[in-house]
Amino acid sequence: MTDNPLTLYEMLRRALRSQIDLGLGEYIVGRSLPEPISPTPFESSMQMSVARKEESVTVISPTEELLQMSMLGESGIASPLGDGTFDSIELHNAAICKCKLCPLGDGRTKFVYGVGNPKAKLMFIGEAPGAQEDLQGEPFVGAAGQLLDKILAAIQLSRQEVYIANILKCRPPNNRDPLPAEIEKCLPYLHDQLRIIRPKLLCCLGRIAAHALLQTTIPLGKLRHKWHDYHGIPMQVTYHPAALLRFPEYKKETWEDMKTLKVRYDQL
Repeated sequence: MTDNPLTLYEMLRRALRSQIDLGLGEYIVGRSLPEPISPTPFESSMQMSVARKEESVTVISPTEELLQMSMLGESGIASPLGDGTFDSIELHNAAICKCKLCPLGDGRTKFVYGVGNPKAKLMFIGEAPGAQEDLQGEPFVGAAGQLLDKILAAIQLSRQEVYIANILKCRPPNNRDPLPAEIEKCLPYLHDQLRIIRPKLLCCLGRIAAHALLQTTIPLGKLRHKWHDYHGIPMQVTYHPAALLRFPEYKKETWEDMKTLKVRYDQL
C-alpha cells in the first residue's frame, strides 16, 4: 500500500497520456450488453423470444478524452479553473494545439497559445490573435505587441518575466470581435493556463477580454480604477494596446493604470 494511492481519475488520466505518447490516434471500446433473459413458460407458449442486441462499439480519441477530463476535472463537474489534468504549459499546449472545437480552427495559420514565464506572477490577457500573431504563433507580436513591450519596459518588466495570452487561441476572420460561442469553447483553455501558471495578478487588455472574463457589459472606462476578483486572482482592466494606436489620448490613462499595477506587483 502506498501513502497516496492513485485515484481512478488519475489512473485514467495516465493511461490516456500514455496512449497519446505512443502516438495512438484512437482506441475502440466495446461494451457487450447483458445476455438475454430466458423466456418464461408463458412466453414460450406464445412463441415469444428475446433477441440479443448487437454489441455497442465506441471509437474514442485519447486526446479529446483528455481535454474533456481537463475541462471537467476529477469531480466530473465543470470547474472554472479546472482540477489539474496538465502538469505544464508544454503538455497543455501539445494537447490543445490542434483544436477544432469551433470553425476558427479550420482557418488558422498557427495556433497562438501564449508566451512568457510559465511561473509568472503577472499575466496579461487580450482578446484574440491578429494577423501577425496568426502567422508567427505568438501573441502580441504586431504593432500592438511592440507597444505592449514598450509599456512593460516602462514599468521595468519584459515579456520574458510576465505571461501573455489571449482568450481565443485562433484568429477570427478579418480581426472581427470574437463570437460568444467561440469564447465559450476557448475559455476553458485559458482557465487551464491560469491553473498551471498560477499568477498572482491579472491585467485584462481591452473591452472584449474584460467583458468576457467579468461577464458584464459595463463600459471599459467604468471598469478601470478598481481591482476585480477573477476566481480569487486580483485583476486590473485597462485599454488594449491596439486601442492606444488608434486613440493616443488614452495613453496617459493607461500609464496611470500601469503605475497602479506596478505598485501592487512590487508588493508581491
